[in-house]
Amino acid sequence: MESTDQTPLMLFNSLTRSLEPFAPVHPGEARVYSCGPTVYNYQHIGNMRAYVFADTLGRTLQWKGYKLTHVVNITDVGHLTSDADEGEDKMERMAAREGKSAWDIARFYQQDFERDLARLNVQPKQHPRATDYVDAMIVWGKSIADRHCYELDSGLYFDVATVADYGRLARAVTEDGEGRIESVEGKRNAADFAIWRKTPPGEARQMEWDSPWGRGAPGWHLECSVMGEALLGFPFDIHTGGIDHREIHHPNEIAQNQAFCCHAKDDGGLDDPRNSGAKIWMHNNFLIDRSGKMSKSSGEFLRLQLLIDKGIHPLAYRLMCLQAHYRSELEFTWDNLLAALTRLKRMVMAVAALRDTAMSAGVVTHPRLLAALAEFDAAISDDLNSPKALTVLDEVLGQKKIDAAERLAAIARMDAVLGLNVIAMSRPDLRLRPADATISEAEIERQLKLRKEARADKNFAASDAIRDALTAAGVEVMDGDPLGWEWAIRV
Repeated sequence: MESTDQTPLMLFNSLTRSLEPFAPVHPGEARVYSCGPTVYNYQHIGNMRAYVFADTLGRTLQWKGYKLTHVVNITDVGHLTSDADEGEDKMERMAAREGKSAWDIARFYQQDFERDLARLNVQPKQHPRATDYVDAMIVWGKSIADRHCYELDSGLYFDVATVADYGRLARAVTEDGEGRIESVEGKRNAADFAIWRKTPPGEARQMEWDSPWGRGAPGWHLECSVMGEALLGFPFDIHTGGIDHREIHHPNEIAQNQAFCCHAKDDGGLDDPRNSGAKIWMHNNFLIDRSGKMSKSSGEFLRLQLLIDKGIHPLAYRLMCLQAHYRSELEFTWDNLLAALTRLKRMVMAVAALRDTAMSAGVVTHPRLLAALAEFDAAISDDLNSPKALTVLDEVLGQKKIDAAERLAAIARMDAVLGLNVIAMSRPDLRLRPADATISEAEIERQLKLRKEARADKNFAASDAIRDALTAAGVEVMDGDPLGWEWAIRV
């Protein structure tokens, strides 16, 4: 997979707000931690953008020749309905609503999340669950409690004044840190956060454990610190997440890591990257949906399954994400998604034509293809410039005078980074059947054959009647379609 004559990999570090060369902590290895979902509900497509980004990062590191270890945690306890220290635990709340155990809720929605990852061709990762690390969280809390925490009736809280540079990641400028944490009676600072939350007297939770601070459950932020250190070791190379984590979750995680690591000679500040736990912090921007259906509170929110039910292949969504830089806002519209599907169809058909010509993928020796691979490498090395990388792929697909086997080999190497699976897919793979379609594909093909025969006989009345019947059944007949798709069931 590794490219020749590589450009140094430059990545944008949210902590320093600058591009930095990737220099692995362990030679030849890349260790990455990505904040995973709270598995109390289905994930919407905005959530899934983070994992397309993280997967592209991981594939790029592999392209560069690094042995990748990539962890995506599963939050199955501790995340409240507010990102701060207010509200109900999301797992407990959904369990009560659905009349199931919190453990069953977590298992069901984790499986659905992993199914969506597979649909988006996200490479398998480690998916540790927070509940498997509660004992380690208690040990961690005990190790920092004396110097950095204080106890209230509601739990054990981290005092952010005990670490240097708190909030640097979020660029906090207000007296109250990021100015977004709800008040909890007795807290020393508005930004202080829970390490451990006690179960209130007279209440019982499905998920609770004994601790030195009373029976209860860990705070949300603690799990990532504990699992990152346990599975990757401090410091590891890269920590990723959505840009929303940059404001609350990650500053708190960093503060915990500072308390645990304390490598600097003086104040343990963030000028020493070892203190933050990860050398580079990376964040993808939001997916914007102006219809307001992205939020899970809206009821039938935008899920990957909804796209599939409308007959749109999930890799069209992956392509739509790659068409924008991960640090740019990306607006979701159905037109944008359908345009990405059309582009994906063109790619798949072009690669299929190459497969029909080439007996097998060859070795890339043609100067133009070698130059294209170098250009592709330069694009992804520039902070994962996937829009530019896609342009290079399109250019290779259009170079019809170069040997098909060589072009196929070059495309395969590029697609190993982009993850669009164009090498393996065929035209029928992209024609998904909408959930509400009532006509079978076999019947569509039979009717189209009859229509072609009628047109050949110049029986245009019969031809038009067949077209009208298909239209009534929700089938769009695409006469003269340049892609040769011929028909599509309407979205």
